[in-house]
Amino acid sequence: MKKLIVFMLTLTMALSLAACGNSAGSGEKDDSASDTASESDIAYVKEKGTLVVGITDFAPMDYKDGNDEWIGFDADMAKAFAESIGVDVEFVEIDWDNKIMELDGKTIDCVWNGMTLTDEVTSAMECSNAYCNNAQVVVVPSDVADKYQDVDSLSDLTFAVEAGSAGEKEISALDLEYTAVKAQADALMEVAAGTSDAAVIDSLMAAAMVGDGTGYEDLTYTCGLNSEEYGVGFRKGSDFAEELNKFFKESYADGSMEECAEKYGVQAAIIEQ
Repeated sequence: MKKLIVFMLTLTMALSLAACGNSAGSGEKDDSASDTASESDIAYVKEKGTLVVGITDFAPMDYKDGNDEWIGFDADMAKAFAESIGVDVEFVEIDWDNKIMELDGKTIDCVWNGMTLTDEVTSAMECSNAYCNNAQVVVVPSDVADKYQDVDSLSDLTFAVEAGSAGEKEISALDLEYTAVKAQADALMEVAAGTSDAAVIDSLMAAAMVGDGTGYEDLTYTCGLNSEEYGVGFRKGSDFAEELNKFFKESYADGSMEECAEKYGVQAAIIEQ
């Protein structure tokens, strides 16, 4: 009887160990499958059928036309890229200061909005090659522009800058007084309303938004604070960046990138791919 009990206990333990071994093996297989799926951002986007693009209201890159549709150089290029991979495109306005969190949380699939390739951006995102040159410039009322033609003349001004932007970085580095606002368009509104003396925004936006024939005829831009390049950001490790690089190269070669740039007046800033 004792031998029988020992035999049964031994058999039970052996079966339990076998079950545990099978369970572990099954778990490892599932994790591997999950990892494989997560490795391909392209597969993830194709499965859901929509590329969600994080943007702000930023002419001439991303802005709405009279039909409430997003247009602009970046918007049109994003539409063409989405079409090239067989998915729809959806534009979502984001808080620029939260762009990395939005990307990692998968509420958006990329940041495509005249984004400066800073160290912070390139360390937190998988970025495309640079496609456009830019600079941060100072915007002031036209009637005082002569006073503010270089960096040394800016010390007595209060600035409005977009939170988390390259403009905020430049003004912060100069230790100048500023208010952080939600978007570059809001920074311009601050200057127009007189609640800030000046704004720092992208040169491409300044060229499109201030001066004669624009909505801000009484504003102008003066000195530049830096030179920089735009890129598109995806989740870290994403295979989308390389796919977009190929698309950029093809679009530059066939002339469609330049054609799009000419439509929005940014052709001089395009970088050869």
